[in-house]
Amino acid sequence: MSKTVLITGGATGIGKETAKELGKNGYDIVICYFHSEDKALKLKEEIISNYGVRCMALKADVSKEDEVEKMIDKIDKEMGGVDILINNAAIDLSNLYHLKTAEEFRKTLDVNVVGAYNCAKAVYPHMKEKEYGRIINISSTNGINTYYPMSLDYDASKAALISLTHNLAVQYSPYVNVNAIAPGFIGTENELDGYDEEFLKEECEKILVKRYGKPEEVAYIIRFLISDEASYINNSIIRIDGGQMGSN
Repeated sequence: MSKTVLITGGATGIGKETAKELGKNGYDIVICYFHSEDKALKLKEEIISNYGVRCMALKADVSKEDEVEKMIDKIDKEMGGVDILINNAAIDLSNLYHLKTAEEFRKTLDVNVVGAYNCAKAVYPHMKEKEYGRIINISSTNGINTYYPMSLDYDASKAALISLTHNLAVQYSPYVNVNAIAPGFIGTENELDGYDEEFLKEECEKILVKRYGKPEEVAYIIRFLISDEASYINNSIIRIDGGQMGSN
């Protein structure tokens, strides 16, 4: 029986490419979205049509525990439970430091950290019962030591996600492997928006391969980490940043 993968923030960017990559490799897919309903439904049909796997698209605000629980109940009933969780949902409310508010800070933490916790907690009973599970948290090199004051709330949330990864790996052992991936600059449809060309040029020069990453390159690592070949990788933080200076 194929395994079911829940991908939060699954309608665009890294989430979208991960859904396609895993669907292509025979996994059943659940796309969790909040704002991107049209894109999620289109992706759902594409995955079913192209790969012949089961696929659902469900709306949920991952920062709300009750919405996550309702989503997981629906997946349990219709797909038999979540075997693999990709915590990819995130927001980045970048703004000048002196214009940032505590409300924005809390919202970023609620989605990026509390949302990941809510989902991990909700899927764990099924994983524990099956004595199998994989959880991958999508962090960022911003959570290690690449810092931008205009995104300090985002950076803090991604650092917290790394800490959450370590704690969940301990709590959920020995049957559930919990790892994090820390991408650098990835050229998704939203990642490079809002930056001026000079800034992007300067940042690209800090990358040893002299280019920005592709979302499908992150999806390839996810595919490996959830495979049986990676069953001995646990409690690890894996960077994918092209050798970004200052992120190691």
